[in-house]
Amino acid sequence: MDATAPVFRDKPVSFVRRSGRMSEAQDRAWAELSPFYLLPVERAAAATSVKAGTAIDPAQVYGRAARLVVEIGSGQGHQIVSAAAAHPDTDFLAVEVFTAGLARTMLDADREGVRNLRLVEANAPEALEHLLPAASVDELWVFFPDPWHKNKHTKRRLVAPDFARIAAGAMRPGGTLRLATDWQDYADQMRDVLDEAPAFERAFAGEWAERFEGRVLTAFERKGLRVGRDIRDLTYTRVSP
Repeated sequence: MDATAPVFRDKPVSFVRRSGRMSEAQDRAWAELSPFYLLPVERAAAATSVKAGTAIDPAQVYGRAARLVVEIGSGQGHQIVSAAAAHPDTDFLAVEVFTAGLARTMLDADREGVRNLRLVEANAPEALEHLLPAASVDELWVFFPDPWHKNKHTKRRLVAPDFARIAAGAMRPGGTLRLATDWQDYADQMRDVLDEAPAFERAFAGEWAERFEGRVLTAFERKGLRVGRDIRDLTYTRVSP
């Protein structure tokens, strides 16, 4: 850890880490599979931070030059493992802070024989800003982020003006940003933020984008549908500087 770094972050993060026990299989996955799947990260102040100036070389990490798709908040990994298995010519990176979810992702990826996937345990904005080289991401996915629906907690929402700036820096011109949520208030905020971001332009007509056909039906989406919420998709293109 960098001894000169501040002890605490100066901005709220979009998650609260809670300790949780992993199953025996997840513990085994962490021990046996993380050397291949999990990227080593130099930390700054916090356990999920990424030290500035420590960007990876994706071609070196994956052993080739290919399109790179990054999913923020990959959870149990259902979406990204499915996508990586279906698109072996594309490289995928899952960004998540919960170890149990990362372990489950590694288990499923190994079971499916997926080798074009890597994981990183990190705060997403720091991963985008410090771990990934500028203009290296072809697609960025933000599916069902924590809505922080209480008014006193909305400052923790991931998709805010500073996130749009950081995401734009990591994405190549012409790259695609895909988002989805089942909280209308958050959907409105996402759309307002990205409509106002000079680095992005809408890639959809009308009020909302069509459902991304490459998105699997996860527990988050099922829950939203079950309680009668509308699922809102948004798609934006990273414009040239």
